[in-house]
Amino acid sequence: MIKVYPADSRYTADHGWLKSNFSFSFAEYFDPKNMNFGPMRVLNDDIVEPMRGFGAHPHKEMEIVSIVLDGHLQHEDNGGHTATTTFGGVQRMSAGTGVVHSEMNPSATEKVNFLQMWFEPEVAGVTPSYEQTNFDVEKMKNQLLPVVSKNASNDDVANINQDLTIYLSELEKGKKITFAPGENRRIFLFVIEGDVAVNEEAILNNRDSARITELDELALVSESGARFMLIDLP
Repeated sequence: MIKVYPADSRYTADHGWLKSNFSFSFAEYFDPKNMNFGPMRVLNDDIVEPMRGFGAHPHKEMEIVSIVLDGHLQHEDNGGHTATTTFGGVQRMSAGTGVVHSEMNPSATEKVNFLQMWFEPEVAGVTPSYEQTNFDVEKMKNQLLPVVSKNASNDDVANINQDLTIYLSELEKGKKITFAPGENRRIFLFVIEGDVAVNEEAILNNRDSARITELDELALVSESGARFMLIDLP
């Protein structure tokens, strides 16, 4: 089953310094029918103005992933970790028993656009940890490039305390990618830009998403070219 969520179905919050689009219930947006997709709890598409951001705030028992699409994102936490990320980098934080962190746009002139995702952990009570990894953008071309995964063995793939994998891809015009989900797996598909057709059944455009279940194989094709994210979930 493929259930498409158009970009304009997302809840939009505009705080001046921050513009957000929520794919799931978050903050002032509450819909009891849209709380999660398996362990996936949050996908916020955030744009933060220069020299602004989220000041120090706490988290517990959540796996948090930030992927920058444009601009730069600066992270600091009470574990002593500091890092600045742009496109080609991933920030992963296991909040575990408790962490305090901030996320800021360090640029004086440029906005930052990033995707922030929260996932429920597979195991509770872990020691908080932070990781920044970098991937080769060229390896996204016409394939699914893993950037976050449980028990990741490569330095360019961030580890996460949940049985999931986040892939990024840049699909050229007319090219096709196939993916075979395992039994009882969920697939979350998010089009960053461009268009993606799924099994010749559903067409997704900029910022559209799909929640996919009970399919043995996905055939992904783009008519004009696309960047997208695919998440394989339990």
